[in-house]
Amino acid sequence: MDLGLTDKVVFVAGGSRGIGLGIVEALLAEGAKVAMAARGEEALEAQRARLAAQYGEHKVWARAGDLRDSRTIDDMVEAIEHEFDPLWGAVANVGLHPCPPGYEVDDETWTAGLQQNLDSAFRLARSSLRRMEPRGEGSILMISSIAGLGALGTPVTYGTSKAAMNHLAKELARVAGPSGVRVNAIAPGNIIFPGGDWEERSTGPRGDSWNRWIRREVPLQRFGKPEEIGSAAAYLLSPLASFITGAILPVDGGQTK
Repeated sequence: MDLGLTDKVVFVAGGSRGIGLGIVEALLAEGAKVAMAARGEEALEAQRARLAAQYGEHKVWARAGDLRDSRTIDDMVEAIEHEFDPLWGAVANVGLHPCPPGYEVDDETWTAGLQQNLDSAFRLARSSLRRMEPRGEGSILMISSIAGLGALGTPVTYGTSKAAMNHLAKELARVAGPSGVRVNAIAPGNIIFPGGDWEERSTGPRGDSWNRWIRREVPLQRFGKPEEIGSAAAYLLSPLASFITGAILPVDGGQTK
């Protein structure tokens, strides 16, 4: 199926590993031009070079920076439009911030967790909408979590910020809809990839227990993969999803009850 993404420019925040990289690769496979960003310059450049060798230098753009910072995001969007092409899509995918379990969370950790997971998504959406709305087209996608759909016992900063992100996506969808720009979110379940939390858990001392838990809680009885999030993301970003906005799509193997 041709998703109609050929040469459309999509900005993927947190695109050097895990879910973000899965989205980058899915978009490139569909012919899109992808602007990647992440905090770690070395890992980002390694992925950019690998993907450029496969898809062409003209298909991949990358810049490292703190994607919680408004100025950094605005400068990246400006550079993408100046050096690459007009922005069609943007993916807010800035990940976890450490937080202890329970309610004994100090103010600094609480604020940092919300900045990492929620504020970064709003700031990327705001910067992207400023470009997309005047042109009357575009697609924004936020990477949320099933932890934002129900109380799953995750750290309170994470589940709370993801629930707020889901609401943010719905509110922005109403705001941006009249201009033709769509805003959606994906709520991934348990996604395993090299260097990720689930790889560490499933191969660690309690690995057997975690794998039994997955088989019990997930109807498909397995972990998800970054490319499975990537496929869903590519569709929601594409013109083929032209009547979908304000949606929160669980991609979790049926875990959400």
